[in-house]
Amino acid sequence: MDLRLPGPRRGAWSRGPRRLLAAGAAVAVLAGAGTWTAVAGDDPPAVHRADRVMEVGDGIRLDTSYFTSATGGRRPAVLLGHGFGGSKDDVRQQAEELARDGYAVLTWSARGFGRSTGKIGLNDPDGEVADVSKLLDWLAEQPQVRLDGDGDPRVGMAGASYGGAVALLAAGHDPRVDAVAPAITYWNLADALFPNGVFKKLWAGIFVNSGGGCQAFEATVCRMYERVAESGTPDAGARALLEERSPSAVGDRIKVPTLLVQGQSDSLFPLGQADAAAKAIRSGGAPVAVDWIAGGHDGGDPETDRVQARVTAWFDRYLKGDESVGTGPAFRVTRTGGVDSTDGEAQLRGASADSYPGLTGDGTSVALTGRTQTFGNPPGANPPAVSALPGLGGSGGLAQLSALGVGISLDFPGQYARFASAPLRDDLRITGSPTVTVHVESTSDDAVLFGKVYDVAPDGARQVLPARLVSPVRVEDAGSGKDVTLTLPAIDHEVEKGHRLSLVLSATDLGYASPAAPATYTVSLKGDLNVPTAPGVTTAAAPLPSWVWWLPVTGVLVAAALLLTTRRRTAGPAPDPALADVPLQITGLSKRYAKSADRYAVRDLTFRVEKGQVLGLLGPNGAGKTTTLRMLMGLITPDGGEIRVFGHAIRPGAPVLSRVGAFVEGAGFLPHLSGRENLELYWKATGRPAEDAHLDEALEIAGLGEALARAVRTYSQGMRQRLAIAQAMLGLPDLLILDEPTNGLDPPQIREMREVMIRYAAAGRTVIVSSHLLAEVEQSCTHLVVMDRGRLVQTGPVGEIVGSGRTLLVGTPAPLGEPLVEKVAALEGVASAVRTEDGLLVRLDADGSAPRLVAELVRLEVPVQSVGPHRRLEDAFLTLIGGSA
Repeated sequence: MDLRLPGPRRGAWSRGPRRLLAAGAAVAVLAGAGTWTAVAGDDPPAVHRADRVMEVGDGIRLDTSYFTSATGGRRPAVLLGHGFGGSKDDVRQQAEELARDGYAVLTWSARGFGRSTGKIGLNDPDGEVADVSKLLDWLAEQPQVRLDGDGDPRVGMAGASYGGAVALLAAGHDPRVDAVAPAITYWNLADALFPNGVFKKLWAGIFVNSGGGCQAFEATVCRMYERVAESGTPDAGARALLEERSPSAVGDRIKVPTLLVQGQSDSLFPLGQADAAAKAIRSGGAPVAVDWIAGGHDGGDPETDRVQARVTAWFDRYLKGDESVGTGPAFRVTRTGGVDSTDGEAQLRGASADSYPGLTGDGTSVALTGRTQTFGNPPGANPPAVSALPGLGGSGGLAQLSALGVGISLDFPGQYARFASAPLRDDLRITGSPTVTVHVESTSDDAVLFGKVYDVAPDGARQVLPARLVSPVRVEDAGSGKDVTLTLPAIDHEVEKGHRLSLVLSATDLGYASPAAPATYTVSLKGDLNVPTAPGVTTAAAPLPSWVWWLPVTGVLVAAALLLTTRRRTAGPAPDPALADVPLQITGLSKRYAKSADRYAVRDLTFRVEKGQVLGLLGPNGAGKTTTLRMLMGLITPDGGEIRVFGHAIRPGAPVLSRVGAFVEGAGFLPHLSGRENLELYWKATGRPAEDAHLDEALEIAGLGEALARAVRTYSQGMRQRLAIAQAMLGLPDLLILDEPTNGLDPPQIREMREVMIRYAAAGRTVIVSSHLLAEVEQSCTHLVVMDRGRLVQTGPVGEIVGSGRTLLVGTPAPLGEPLVEKVAALEGVASAVRTEDGLLVRLDADGSAPRLVAELVRLEVPVQSVGPHRRLEDAFLTLIGGSA
């Protein structure tokens, strides 16, 4: 089973942490003899890699790689650890980049992983942690490595999760480690897997299986896991085993500069783990910086390039001693600032502070209301509530949705209590861990509760669980009632004005073990929700896009060119009063392809559209439909001919275009705003009076109903299409142009779109629709314009075009034999003949006629029962364009 954590980039730093990381860090040992090889990198300076498999005692063999650049002299060294379930290959790219930056880099596959042997010991101080000291011994003997003393190499350690924990442990056990940069890792493994006495069963199971099963672990670790997994309750022995193998056990001995990178989207090792590490290490006097990234073990963007650059800068400062290198702020957090309209990705921005605010921050109280509530823990704790989905955060999808305000959390009725705030009067940025005190009573001796805070939209229809995190708590001796202060998940999340905060206490959660016996819990509030804020953390201004710099220069150059060539804009033709009531008149319209004298996108196109019509613009790909629509909207200039809308000639920016509404290839909406707010903002941007928008009329025609109050990010594709149509209808334009409005819609949504177009034209307005769905065009359009290769093929009412087609359906009592069909196809005046279940579909050429065909069929002794035009638009269309579609 491949347990790599996917993400938008697979850089060297990210590949290790993307493997799901179990409960500790394993380190390979370099000692004994081996075989060396050298591999030159492609990019200068050349990077040489030497691979070696070593015997380290007790029959354990470890696979290592040593990277150096061609530059001479001694340089600091870096040890890179990999993620759980991975190997040294996962960090190869980062190792090569560090080597190019002037470091000697050593990577290894930890015990039980890759080609290394041995049992997984979860950072046993006498096993994996001791191995790091042997690695340091070996580095001290290498001629490329700078020494601080005899046997003391200048060395830093980095790694994510599994590899990050061993870096912290090594810094506490071996004073020769000079700087560390662990990422998305743990400080106290017992707290991570047994938070507040509750077993994190799903993550623990993933660890064990991704490590190769219980048999791949040391016997003491395996027995501990089996015991806890069977009982569902961690015991004192289990906590002691994990704690002695955690960095927290040696926290008072870590005295080196430490960069802590922790993930916000991480139900395995949440932000509280880095918080505890920062406090302990800083109390010892060492420099500490904390960086909360967007991703984590639950997916999201790992920010590989940025983090890797910061790790390198950290080592440049504290290993190379380069005082000129900036190591970044003491605290940085990545925040989501909407969606990039070009690729749909979440836009990330950094916020920072000169000091780490911790998780309590400058608290503010938010009053909650709610009566005393009783709910139950179901038998077997099933079905469980859903918050995070360990191992399923793939490609950052769920994490990004949560960051954008879309949640997947689920609480079952009868299994939770809910307390809510009033709508917030101002925006509220939560940075840290909210706390609340509640009174808990249980029909059992112990109660297990899961606390979480939702961000609830004004309409109440949408609620988001920030980062999809919950805080479990085991309440002992709850039978007689007990006041409990809950520390809720640490998050960085902005709650918008008008939203509510909702505290939910659930009896179950998918990721955790709850008591199997049924129980009833009674919960009441004992105080307000204390919400931490960090006003000193300021968000960096978004960088100016490049066009801010080049657009003014380009404008000056264009203006100069216009002046130098004395090109003057000529006045457009005067309006034609005879066409004042005609929505569209196109006469002799032509447009050549760029740099071509004889290849036309549109050539000599002429047609007219009247009020009340729904006109279908048809043609195969390359027929010139989109080019025609762009000229109609004034987006491109024709080479010849004329377009008049209500008698006015179309030019870019022509005032008459205010009477034209257009929907071409979808519309861009701000996802965090409601549908109504998007439309109001769009109309405001036009500068026209609000009363001219006719917003309510357009919305009634679009038929969005109550969905208008919801954020657009919650809309289905069909709802987005209808909102885009409503935007095109704002101001109730007399001429509405729709280009492929049914793209991506399912059949019910297509039917709704058809009704929207028919309702709009019913009031005397005109609709022009370009579409490839011929069946829909046949049902929704009153008139057609058929184009092929830039030219007009036919125009007229739908019924006439279908009925006047040269395709005839010849009815027969039974299907005809193939030889007879071939004889019909060979007749003079017949272009093709195709056998059908009902008889024969015959397409006539220019010389053919129905009477002549019937006479020939009788001569061939074809048993003709009926002859009539084939009434499908598809066949008429194919006949018109000669099958070129």
